[in-house]
Amino acid sequence: MQTNQIYKRVTQQIIDAIEAGAGAASYCMPWHNWGQSTALPTNIATGRAYRGFNVLLLWAAAEAQGYSSGRWATYRQWTAAGAQVRKGAKATPIIFWKTSTGAPSCADDDEDTSTGPGRLIARCYSVFNGDQVEGAEPQPQRVLDETETLTAAAQFIGRTGAQIRHGGDRAYYAPSIDQIWLPQHAQFRDSESYYAVLAHELVHWTGSQHRLNRPLDGRFGDADYAFEELIAELGAAFLAAHLGLSLEPRPDHAVYLASWLKVLKSDPKAILSAAAKAQQAVDFLSQRLCQFEQAGNGRVPVPALQAADVLLR
Repeated sequence: MQTNQIYKRVTQQIIDAIEAGAGAASYCMPWHNWGQSTALPTNIATGRAYRGFNVLLLWAAAEAQGYSSGRWATYRQWTAAGAQVRKGAKATPIIFWKTSTGAPSCADDDEDTSTGPGRLIARCYSVFNGDQVEGAEPQPQRVLDETETLTAAAQFIGRTGAQIRHGGDRAYYAPSIDQIWLPQHAQFRDSESYYAVLAHELVHWTGSQHRLNRPLDGRFGDADYAFEELIAELGAAFLAAHLGLSLEPRPDHAVYLASWLKVLKSDPKAILSAAAKAQQAVDFLSQRLCQFEQAGNGRVPVPALQAADVLLR
């Protein structure tokens, strides 16, 4: 399957899921999870989690096929692990990027995205889920209890160095004063909900001009605003999966659905770009841990919240 076909297929799956969630008034998007074992797709050969757009591909496949496993691998990798892919099992295509200095490829599963030395090529691979194989050795995995999960989430977020304040009844990031504002902890259903919402705002926080420099000056209803909200949604989902948190639907985000649909329908590669920027945000947050620890835990005083701020929610 060519990469353009994958973009279109996954984009259509996400469009269908958004429209279904909106129609059912559940606002359940394809990136929401309730802490299932499928939340963090992992390759059995390398032990590493998949990233970016591939996470969406595998989430979409797991949801569509009802897979309960988060373990994935190519046919050869499963064979090398002593397992056998069941006859007739349908593979799920994923995409890996490689740098090539040779002549452009004419293979059906390759797509050149640039020219000249060091150009990037997208190559498709086929993987199978753990539910599609027989004889796979179970992989022992320590599961954190709720207290450990919440403690780890608090430590991760605290070490990013983000300025987090509490008050009011909305969650948002105010770029002009570089602060995240949340309702009081007691206003959330539970601690996991609190950290899941905070993860969304942290992704907005990474977009500041002196961090990843994404456009944060959009207004509600325009394309830039909708795209940034999609990045924050996906980034929060990636971060929640890594932290072992459930990411549940937020009815207050229903107002973005029409804008997301417009963006996705106008450009099949928009979801690829959004996923890449979301992964970049999560990587940035992870790198901040070491940087913040080395710099110490001091906080820089900031002025009071200004009503004129552009609020990203």
